[in-house]
Amino acid sequence: MGETFLSPLGEAALLVDFGRGMSMEANEAAIAFRAAVEEAGWPGIVETASTLKSVLIRFAPEVTRLETLLENAQALLATRDWRSAPLPAGRKLFRVGASFAEPDSPALGEVAEMTGLGETAVIEAVCAKPLRVLTLGFAPGMPYLGALPSSLNIPRLTELAPRVPAGAICTAVSQIVLFTVASQTGWRQVGRSAFVGYRPDKPQPFVLTPGDELRFEPVRADLLDTLDGGLLAAPEVIR
Repeated sequence: MGETFLSPLGEAALLVDFGRGMSMEANEAAIAFRAAVEEAGWPGIVETASTLKSVLIRFAPEVTRLETLLENAQALLATRDWRSAPLPAGRKLFRVGASFAEPDSPALGEVAEMTGLGETAVIEAVCAKPLRVLTLGFAPGMPYLGALPSSLNIPRLTELAPRVPAGAICTAVSQIVLFTVASQTGWRQVGRSAFVGYRPDKPQPFVLTPGDELRFEPVRADLLDTLDGGLLAAPEVIR
């Protein structure tokens, strides 16, 4: 059981941190604890959000006090070992088509050389299994996915790549980021999808939720844009 830290943030938020460093267990704890806070329905909670290893709880000071929220959070933390807690029910698995051919994979060769795996082995590692949506961030609806094998624990770029397109599949630190918008990045692009993770015109604009899973499956580049939302099939509920 790892350490947990509770830190007030300003006058209207509390951060519950499940470790000094990112791990899959700390991420599982953050996702599960956030769901439990939402289910508890404490008065005055304005918003919750989970990161790679923590949970942000925003509250209305005119409704509840920080001391009350701290007591509630400590009591809930004491109910179980959150690092081995099951992830929330209703999570979904998304099968996403991905091209790893040029020009969709400008850094694939570099990643292969850095890891010593070879390009085919890098692609196989990225596609080998469903990856958990660890958190959403940086851009609207953009998922951080993991964890990849330790052999893909490569550093970020020392200088930003000027632009990757929406749908870019980029890697660093044994994770994947799947871009929802075109952007600069310090991560290396190894593939591209046509996945649409952010739909601002919809009542629920974010397609993914932390705890969901996403599996990349190689397809020909000319088929990517024929896929509905970049998906090979309708999302499946994880049981």
